[in-house]
Amino acid sequence: MASAVSNLIIYQGSDFITDFTIENDNGTLFDLTGYTVACKIKKHYTSSTSTTVTGAILTPPTSGQIQLSLGNAVTTAMKAGRYVYDVVITSTTGQKTRVLEGSVSVLEGVTL
Repeated sequence: MASAVSNLIIYQGSDFITDFTIENDNGTLFDLTGYTVACKIKKHYTSSTSTTVTGAILTPPTSGQIQLSLGNAVTTAMKAGRYVYDVVITSTTGQKTRVLEGSVSVLEGVTL
């Protein structure tokens, strides 16, 4: 399975929720049974600081759907600007696979 690229927009002070569907190379849904999800946002790939994004596998795990979310307190604390992110899934045997990556634009909020 190849890593997909998707660029995200996050609005400061707002809750952020987005869903993705992971597919096998042949276009079928990837079975996420037993997998865990990790996602971080960084200013650039070598940054020592990051924002941890909550990642969840949606039910049923055979649907291949992952949900990423940040609460409004977290997005309020993020400075406006451009960032990078990736999503890594880990199997029960410890195999890690990057399934999603891209840029994140955090847009400044007025009503925070």
